[in-house]
Amino acid sequence: MPNTVTVTVPATTANLGPGFDCIGAALTLYNTLQFSHLETASDETLKITVQGTEAAGVQTDESNLAYQAFVKVYQHLGQTPPPVEMQIHLGVPLARGLGSSATAIVGGLVGANALAGHPLSSQDILQLAVEMEGHPDNVVPALLGNCQLSVSKGETGTGWEICDIPWNSKIVPVLAIPDFELSTAEARRVLPPTYSRADAIFNTAHLGLLIRGLETGNPKWLRVALQDKIHQPYRKSLIRGFDQVRAAALQAGACELVISGAGPTLLALTDETSASQVAEAMTQAWQQVGVNPEVKVLQLDTQGAKIGR
Repeated sequence: MPNTVTVTVPATTANLGPGFDCIGAALTLYNTLQFSHLETASDETLKITVQGTEAAGVQTDESNLAYQAFVKVYQHLGQTPPPVEMQIHLGVPLARGLGSSATAIVGGLVGANALAGHPLSSQDILQLAVEMEGHPDNVVPALLGNCQLSVSKGETGTGWEICDIPWNSKIVPVLAIPDFELSTAEARRVLPPTYSRADAIFNTAHLGLLIRGLETGNPKWLRVALQDKIHQPYRKSLIRGFDQVRAAALQAGACELVISGAGPTLLALTDETSASQVAEAMTQAWQQVGVNPEVKVLQLDTQGAKIGR
């Protein structure tokens, strides 16, 4: 068994408009977690160091989410977790709707499994990740890469049916990450307890079109498909400048702009010829309302969590 394992986990963007709590896509933005057996003469069982621009926001004790995931693997195996040193390098902003918690959970599970000699299958890890996160839309693409649809088996059984959604290479994701946070709990609180039949039908139809739009890259289909009536109309009020940034992105050539996950990051889908103009337009629009975003032109990550040594 290795003494040191390095796990690289991609950021994710969930929902994509009508795909609320069921669709997520992995992006080329990463957190890296290194796990090493801690050999010490003292009683120390955990040492965590964090690097990155938001390192101060990450716990370095047993409450660290990646460590909790690490421990969960050994609990699942009926074993005592070994003393471990964790080195975390942050490339995914915290509390911005980019799956930072999913990277911690997946990174901790994959790292522990590798240090333990890979006793768990990918499906085992996936199930543990969903249990920890509470929903699959971020942890599934963080583990597997690509764009993924997660469907509860419901009456046919327990667990999830995972379906890879083809993502046309012409589609370019442009992220605008603002300089403020928005907690998932706060974004959940603004949602209504029930929805009308009309809204349910609206989202069902648009989700179907979204899957075809992502596969074909048809901009006309994507422009319609990315509309939503389940979460975005309620959450956009929490994101200062949403309407201005959306209007600017569309004017610059984006197919549409959506809230990434629970927000406040905004995601525009466009093509290669318009990507730089869309990025610049989103930057300027947000700056005009006093927000300084970090804007990134990214790609779909196709590998998911990767192990190195």
